Amino acid sequence: MYYLQVSSSSSAAHGCFCQVTGSLDDCACDVETIDAFNNERLFPKLQKLLESDYFRFYKVNLNKPCPFWTDSGLCGQNNCAVIPCPPVSIFLTLAYLYEESPDSQYVDLLLNPERFTGYKGHEAWQIWNSIYEENWKTFYSWLDGQCVEKRAFFRLVSGLHSSINIHLSARYLLDDNWFQKKWGHNVSEFQQRFDAQLTNGEGPKRLRNLYFLYLIELRALAKVLPLLQRPSFQLYTGQSTQDRQHKRVLLELLQVAKSFPLHFDETSLFAGNKEEAANLKEDFRLTFRNISRIMDCVGCFKCRLWGKLQTQGLGTALKILFSERQIEALPKSSSARLTFQLSRQEIVSLLNAFGRYNSSWHRIRYTRKVQINIKSI
Repeated sequence: MYYLQVSSSSSAAHGCFCQVTGSLDDCACDVETIDAFNNERLFPKLQKLLESDYFRFYKVNLNKPCPFWTDSGLCGQNNCAVIPCPPVSIFLTLAYLYEESPDSQYVDLLLNPERFTGYKGHEAWQIWNSIYEENWKTFYSWLDGQCVEKRAFFRLVSGLHSSINIHLSARYLLDDNWFQKKWGHNVSEFQQRFDAQLTNGEGPKRLRNLYFLYLIELRALAKVLPLLQRPSFQLYTGQSTQDRQHKRVLLELLQVAKSFPLHFDETSLFAGNKEEAANLKEDFRLTFRNISRIMDCVGCFKCRLWGKLQTQGLGTALKILFSERQIEALPKSSSARLTFQLSRQEIVSLLNAFGRYNSSWHRIRYTRKVQINIKSI
């Protein structure tokens, strides 16, 4: 049993913070260790990297029709719209020439931040209800047996949902009138989603699942280092000096991720019967594909953008963890054919999704004095 305690400071002048404490399930580490490692060693490097041209531009098809229902209403507010990126730079021009997806467009993620746009109500509820209800018809029966793979899958999606809710609460549309828009922290919205009493005890579990998701993606970053440190891999944007500099920063980041002392042990997943393990991996793949298709039903295009990016990022992390042997067996010769590869879209989504989880607590740290304790009682 876990609890979540939230208290608010009456003095905004003294600044604000959010503190989470406690140990996590399915791994030998605690929240304090993760926070210290992330805030002191990872966060600054990652934020700098995500501002570079290679990682700020994401190619996505936002015009796919909803495959599950026909009455998906579109958000009519300007805040829901996505600002497309025209192919004006050398990098984008070349990308349009050599990446064949005519229905997709490049989006500048820095110009389209993840935040609450006003999209809510039945349509927004229907998205997450479908993700949980449709995909868990099978997985709920899994959870009864407490199989580590099945429990892990549920926690990953719950962690993804929690990260999105934290960012929506931290960058909330507080005031929208004809002369200005005011975005800021909405503590009551955060409490409604994560306070133990207001969520019947589910809030603390959701926060724990966010940290579990963070550990899974951190492990994937450490595991993908042999692929991305190859000389043949380039962060190509057409600006050779900056490209080399950003690859150096990327490799430094991956080395830091690798140095984390208490990584999640992915060998505990799919360690049983080979046939059952193979079936579970295929179920994972198909379910994440289904979640991505549900994201095509989101009526807010900006919400759809970040939902699809983070779903692809998590899918890429699992692809890396599922392919450890192929990565370890990569040929040393730069001219040899690789048995494992990642597309540019997968790399961009992987790092940006990790950036979302990485910054979740930074988004709410300076709102009010909010202390969250997660521990066994």
